[in-house]
Amino acid sequence: MSPFETFRHLSHREAAGRLLADGWNVCGVGDWATVWRSPEGTQVARVSPFEPAYEIFVNLCRGLEGHPLLPRIDVDTPLAGGGRLTAMEFLLPVDAAEANGVVERWAAALPDDPISEVRRRAEQLDAEAATSIPFWGGLDHNPGNVMKNAAGEIKLVDLFYAAGLEIYRVLLEDPAKIAEAFAADRRQYLCDIAAVARRSAPDELAALRAAAESIA
Repeated sequence: MSPFETFRHLSHREAAGRLLADGWNVCGVGDWATVWRSPEGTQVARVSPFEPAYEIFVNLCRGLEGHPLLPRIDVDTPLAGGGRLTAMEFLLPVDAAEANGVVERWAAALPDDPISEVRRRAEQLDAEAATSIPFWGGLDHNPGNVMKNAAGEIKLVDLFYAAGLEIYRVLLEDPAKIAEAFAADRRQYLCDIAAVARRSAPDELAALRAAAESIA
């Protein structure tokens, strides 16, 4: 039985507490999630409080399971309140020149390059998500999404994004639209994402939380 089997009943806060108690350590913080590394260093767990888009990347990896340019996904599960936990192989950053080279390969998409298959499927998923996921952002071509595994093999991560700035702008201006877009049990921790915690002044954070509470 996977140690993550029971996590789907936890909130992101409880999941983080469980990971910490089990010896995992924070190794990265993005706009949406905190990334925890396992004690032995071979695995990471991405934990997000509010996650409208990441399942599309998981679907990409699972649909092309074993593809040399995509990471191994070990576990993916929703969390109570609208969060998500995804466990995968540990990855390392690459230097800027290598990352930019992969971005150029994506743009060229030569028929004999394995990246072409990833791009083709990613574009299909992007088109589908644009019609079904509220505040869908699209494909993310950030060179920072190019990483490598412990063996030095290039891996593409986080290839899609949600329009976060738009979500939180609308939350402040018209909270009812957020209530229409996301069910209550999927936005319980709407204001807990890392970008909000990291970038918001106290008065901005208070305004966001008040708006979220108005539609709780």
